[in-house]
Amino acid sequence: MQKSKLWTKDFLAVSLTSFFVFVIFYMLTVTLPLFATDELHASKQSLGLIVTIFLVSGIVFRPLAGKWMTTLGQKKVLLIGVFIFLIGSILYMNIHSLSALLLLRVLHGIGFGMSTTATGAIVANVIPEQRKGEGMGYYATFMNLAMVVGPFVGLTLTNTLSHTAVFTVAVVSSVLAVLCSLVLRVPDVQASSATNEIQPAKGLAAFFEYRSMPISVAGLVVAFSYASVISFVSIYAKEMGFTQASSFFFVVYAVCLLASRPFTGKWFDRYGENSVVYPSILSLAIGIFLLSQATTSWVFLLAGALIGLGFGTITSSFQSIAVKKASPHRRGVATATFFVFFDSGMGLGSFLLGILSTAAGYKGMYVFCSIVALLAIAVYLVLHGRKSQKQRIISQNESLGK
Repeated sequence: MQKSKLWTKDFLAVSLTSFFVFVIFYMLTVTLPLFATDELHASKQSLGLIVTIFLVSGIVFRPLAGKWMTTLGQKKVLLIGVFIFLIGSILYMNIHSLSALLLLRVLHGIGFGMSTTATGAIVANVIPEQRKGEGMGYYATFMNLAMVVGPFVGLTLTNTLSHTAVFTVAVVSSVLAVLCSLVLRVPDVQASSATNEIQPAKGLAAFFEYRSMPISVAGLVVAFSYASVISFVSIYAKEMGFTQASSFFFVVYAVCLLASRPFTGKWFDRYGENSVVYPSILSLAIGIFLLSQATTSWVFLLAGALIGLGFGTITSSFQSIAVKKASPHRRGVATATFFVFFDSGMGLGSFLLGILSTAAGYKGMYVFCSIVALLAIAVYLVLHGRKSQKQRIISQNESLGK
């Protein structure tokens, strides 16, 4: 019988694996555009490709990883992913052209897609059923912390030391991710387990969880608007003269996110998803709009606070909804489905917004993205929010009837 203890060695191991992988992702996302312009003399239009190509390769391999977990096993897929990620991190030391960088981003994206899909599936099985919501919230907090630690460390090292120092930290973090994966003990899900299903999934259903798609589409829209922050905030800060404040942008982001986590988690469980999602999306939209209007460091940091409060809460909420929609044996596929859409929004946003910033400037780009974030409220309402509210009303009526 499964124990109700949440903070087990395996939960910590999978959460830390995810943390170290995402630290590298966010650290390189904000610093590689600077590396490309400073060292490789890349054009402004090409900067978005650095993120887009990485995410596209991850997107292609996410559904494959979800399927491979049912044949090779979850841990084997995770180990393959983190080892590929480690190799990619090492190779950044010898990049001397934009074309070589983009090619390396393909390899690194494969490792990222496989490892993060595996950790998302593994943690859903490691967490006790009776503490699923709480456990997923804490797991998401590790990823949220990575959103802060990665950019802060990356920008600080870039501003004070060199890009080589950033790549060295990436290698060290990759090694730590591998070590955490090795100590993780998770029962492998072999192909024979498919016989326990009513009927094995076929065709596209083997790669995508259809019940998780509505919330994943809403995640795509949110990720598109957030791509403007993660891909261009470092360049924007440098252009506006906020270089020193840029290192603390994600620190403020983290403080507000962590301070709100106990409250948002309880509201999510007690009052339903809508009570958390709607204000979180609004907070994200206001934060991005403030970026477009920032003329002082304190307004720039205030934008970071609102974006952290909004986006950090949205991602954990959406991922929890996607996993809850799927059957236990489909959690790996549901995780892959959510991140395929989420990464698609991030990758598409990085590419298209890079073009938009050339034509309208970064301020115009951020105004546009704040509008996109507001549209995410309507998308969520149509695809999930109304159904969630109806189900909650039905549940309340049934409780009163008893």
